[in-house]
Amino acid sequence: MASISSLSLIHQSRSSSFHKLHSKSHRNVHPISNHLEFSPLHKKIASLKTPTLLKLRRPLSDFRLVKAAAADEEGHEIELTKGFVEPNKSFSEKFPALVTGFFFFTWYFLNVIFNILNKKVYNYFPYPYFVSVIHLLVGVVYCLISWSLGLPKRAPINKELLGLLTPVAACHALGHVMSNVSFAAVAVSFTHTIKALEPFFSAAASQFVLGHQIPLPLWLSLAPVVLGVSMASLTELSFNWTGFISAMISNISFTYRSIYSKKAMTGMDSTNIYAYISIIALLFCLPPAIVIEGPQLMQHGFKAAIAKVGLQKFLSDLFWIGMFYHLYNQVATNTLERVAPLTHAVGNVLKRVFVIGFSIVVFGNRISTQTGIGTGIAIAGVAMYSLIKANMEEEKRKAAQQHSS
Repeated sequence: MASISSLSLIHQSRSSSFHKLHSKSHRNVHPISNHLEFSPLHKKIASLKTPTLLKLRRPLSDFRLVKAAAADEEGHEIELTKGFVEPNKSFSEKFPALVTGFFFFTWYFLNVIFNILNKKVYNYFPYPYFVSVIHLLVGVVYCLISWSLGLPKRAPINKELLGLLTPVAACHALGHVMSNVSFAAVAVSFTHTIKALEPFFSAAASQFVLGHQIPLPLWLSLAPVVLGVSMASLTELSFNWTGFISAMISNISFTYRSIYSKKAMTGMDSTNIYAYISIIALLFCLPPAIVIEGPQLMQHGFKAAIAKVGLQKFLSDLFWIGMFYHLYNQVATNTLERVAPLTHAVGNVLKRVFVIGFSIVVFGNRISTQTGIGTGIAIAGVAMYSLIKANMEEEKRKAAQQHSS
């Protein structure tokens, strides 16, 4: 419990304070140091006996206080500031940057685990449309169980919100499937190098779709990203057009998903929103999976996978990649709720640094010198972009503070 010594209401020794106050209980003595300015109520309070004064807690909020900490009637710590009683802020309110950083770290960690397990599955089961359905199916089952337990409580959905979430889910489904097509076709590191272009698409969509003016320095900072991805693509050992084009389509899809998700985050928490998005996206993914891969799976796809790793491991792998996929996307959605779409896109690119690094180590991917240099240039461009954008946001914040004052 913090003291109230700054108000001169008590001394360091409680016993000495009590004797001093008791000895003066029959005299009208001003108990507060005269260097503080109070409201006219102090005259009336000063005339009270000291024991009565000690019982008064709530009237302290009527004084003009410099700043102190005290406790309310129930023993909860409160802060007395500028004449008002304010409850202590929560940890997330006191340290928003730290909490946001924790969200990003968790997002990165879950994504790395997912990408490694996902690629291992594709090495013996190359059916990205079906695997995409499994990812979403496991997540939907997880959401339904969570709702049944009230963790979280299911939020009702109306036609208006359904209309907002449907395009989000469509973009999510398309981006998800195309990402998996790319992961199955080329190295994980190369897919994520291509997807480093997401801030470029996000900036373009923000300016030309949402009408938000993107400053020229931000556009220039994205040039190294484009150059780096181009260099990496030209000499990538695992390059093929299926992997490249599908990764580019996923960039566009996820850009629109981020923008429309931000619009839909009104009146409902992000956990419920992502649950509904997963359900709707699953409905979008089922038809192409059945049409494109259904016959192959029934003929030899399942049999070949079970013959290679066994039924138990096959089912276990499908379950865990679905679980990690849902968890990392859930955390990504929670993170998006805390930041702007462009910041989310930049964080998404920085996440790829971890994924690229771990995938190269785990799978032993061979990369050419030019591919390595191109990847480095792309990441450096993202860092430059992040720095310029952060400085611009800080200047806007300072300008807003000066204007309000």
